[in-house]
Amino acid sequence: MSAFIPLSVPNFGEKEAARAAEAITSGWVSTSGARVGEFEQALADYVGMPRAVASNAGSSALHLAAMACGIRPGQEVIVPTLTFIAAVSPLTRYVGAEPVFIGCDDSWCIDPDAVEDFCANHCTLKEDGLYNNKTGAKVAALEVVHVFGNMADMPRLLDIARKYRLTLIEDATEALGTKYVSGPLSGKFAGTMGDVGCYSFNGNKIITTGAGGMLVSNHPDWAEHAKHLSTQAKSDMLQFFHDEVGYNYRMTNVQACLGLAQLERLEDFIATKIARYNQYKDALDGYHGLRILPFKTEAEGVRANHWFYSLYLGETDLDRDTVIAALQEQDIQTRPVWALIHEQADYPRNEAYHLEKAQDLRAHIVNLPCSTNLSEADCARVIDAVKALV
Repeated sequence: MSAFIPLSVPNFGEKEAARAAEAITSGWVSTSGARVGEFEQALADYVGMPRAVASNAGSSALHLAAMACGIRPGQEVIVPTLTFIAAVSPLTRYVGAEPVFIGCDDSWCIDPDAVEDFCANHCTLKEDGLYNNKTGAKVAALEVVHVFGNMADMPRLLDIARKYRLTLIEDATEALGTKYVSGPLSGKFAGTMGDVGCYSFNGNKIITTGAGGMLVSNHPDWAEHAKHLSTQAKSDMLQFFHDEVGYNYRMTNVQACLGLAQLERLEDFIATKIARYNQYKDALDGYHGLRILPFKTEAEGVRANHWFYSLYLGETDLDRDTVIAALQEQDIQTRPVWALIHEQADYPRNEAYHLEKAQDLRAHIVNLPCSTNLSEADCARVIDAVKALV
């Protein structure tokens, strides 16, 4: 039997083991260790922000973002439907707000034309902000998710947010290392252009601390408030006074040690991601109707981190779930793109617009193995297995 090829797993080595052992032997294993602050500063330095706030998960970082930017019960947030549900719930249900779902464009990210259409034709801009004509609710924020590490159309989306007085929240949980390399936003990383941005270090992300997240903001007071909330809103460290409802969201020192080691390897991980993506693309794109969906390129002004690879079956007779099952029989793990969020839990009662592209991708995408330690030989094995199905 062939060795199992997982979809996306951590890439740990001696450096991570040494860092984790340091935390364990020192006894500083919880949220009080010095490495948490070091990891915050290292991440902030990497993405070019003055500071970062560590959390125990990417979804915790998004919840902190919602509270720090003041999203209130009854308000609405414009969100993508093609994303993981943890991108939506912390900004809406966790704080009592409601989502308005928007479909995607060819980058898989939220469609700026659809966002503009909703704001211009379904809302009214008043002196104190944008209001939904149908519900009467204030539309407080716009969330942009950089899906699979592909850069959303930030120049357009930033303009829309300014025009309609929306707080812009970047979910860059999949996009650490994605950046503009030319154009008006040259040098800017995903997560750093809006009002607040969030990253994830879950086990399948491009760098991982097992679980964990980070928040950055262009509003220093928001970042400070987020940190305060993440440490139980403790206003007096000695007497244990708390001046508002807080949360146990702080990252641990062990996680931070892993993060410091992983961050040192990030650029090498991105290089591997790009190499394996190009191997898939060269072999499969155009083969009997198969497509490997494209990331934005440096010619388009973007260096994407190429986190997840998407095989598109919409121009073939292949069925998504049949392909996934057939590859699983060969010990190759794949998966479909997420079920669309507007169809899940109690979200069908919320408004949703311009869904056609998202529905098409949901029906026809198979995500291929993409670990940063995926070898050239294992990638070739996946390619052969896919070709045999056509």
